Amino acid sequence: MAGAGGGGCPAGGNDLQWCFSQVKGAVDEDVAEADVISTVEFSHSGDLLATGDKGGRVVIFQREQENKSRPHSRGEYNVYSTFQSHEPEFDYLKSLEIEEKINKIRWLPQQSAAHFLLSTNDKTIKLWKISERDKRAEGYNLKDEDGRLRDPFRITALRVPILKPMDLMVEASPRRIFANAHTYHINSISVNSDHETYLSADDLRINLWHLEITDRSFNIVDIKPANMEELTEVITAAEFHPHQCNVLVYSSSKGTIRLCDMRSSALCDRHSKFFEEPEDPSSRSFFSEIISSVSDVKFSHSGRYMMTRDYLSVKVWDLNMESRPVETHQVHEYLRSKLCSLYENDCIFDKFECCWNGSDSAIMTGSYNNFFRMFDRTTWRDVTLEASRENSKPRASLKPRRVCAGGKRKKDEDKAN
Repeated sequence: MAGAGGGGCPAGGNDLQWCFSQVKGAVDEDVAEADVISTVEFSHSGDLLATGDKGGRVVIFQREQENKSRPHSRGEYNVYSTFQSHEPEFDYLKSLEIEEKINKIRWLPQQSAAHFLLSTNDKTIKLWKISERDKRAEGYNLKDEDGRLRDPFRITALRVPILKPMDLMVEASPRRIFANAHTYHINSISVNSDHETYLSADDLRINLWHLEITDRSFNIVDIKPANMEELTEVITAAEFHPHQCNVLVYSSSKGTIRLCDMRSSALCDRHSKFFEEPEDPSSRSFFSEIISSVSDVKFSHSGRYMMTRDYLSVKVWDLNMESRPVETHQVHEYLRSKLCSLYENDCIFDKFECCWNGSDSAIMTGSYNNFFRMFDRTTWRDVTLEASRENSKPRASLKPRRVCAGGKRKKDEDKAN
């Protein structure tokens, strides 16, 4: 969704009314390429929403608290803090430009008044501290109120500094920089449930970091072949289990998911479980391997299930059953007949993400034309919603849309959301 973000607004009862909100620029104006949002991530409480853009900036929104004068304002998010996370760099050894675009943001569980988050571009991961300050100290002994040093010979009495109220200031300060550990582009970061370590993954390797140590990491998965001509698959996404700090999964471009247990060995090249859906020989085609590539994998909050997203569908797997998914939801099945055209314009390689709701009863994933799909796992009902700058005003409610498989399509239909 170019230059836009969405938020859930309570509309009364237990229903959620999804709203569209413009983040950068006016609705009727074109948005600069650097302002296009590349990743979004809610904090664990849902009170903060962090967005990263192609210009290397992170914008944090805070949910408005409900009050009597505005009973339905709790679902609205307003700007809380903005800071430049990454700058463009140049790798002189490889003569390559490193984009500042933010690939992923992950919040750390809050353990104090301050918030911490990890942000990454293709090569460098940074740990940021987001803190508030609404008081300042006055009455220093060695400094005047304007900050100038006082003459020590004129100090005749000791003063006790006091705290005085000031306008709220939100500070974003870099605490750690984790660099020089990935040869290929970082596609995933995931914070471990031990709150001390996290993983970062690129096309061929997964590294394990300690949040306090920046000069070294441990390579726990390496699928790089001795001869790169023998390369048959790459890592597309990786995530830690939400409760078991020793368990992680990673997906591949071949549509497979490997579950690894770090207790079995330091190097997790040998997986503990292997999840793959058997292919129907009758539906085999030239595009089968391309559209089966998994672009995202997410554990459920309970840790019992995981969800994977391939090009046409989203699947739910039971960790106790490796042979096939327990649920398969078609996202845009009408594109199956258009795979040849999508291959010619490279849209078949587009990547989509997915997420669970708080109770694991519903899942959501993106589609084309600013559409996103929501699937209820209990009733098996699904809904298609559209967030469009052309058809919506700021904070306008999103209405369900019916998508037709036939008929003429818009010229820009192949724009991923």
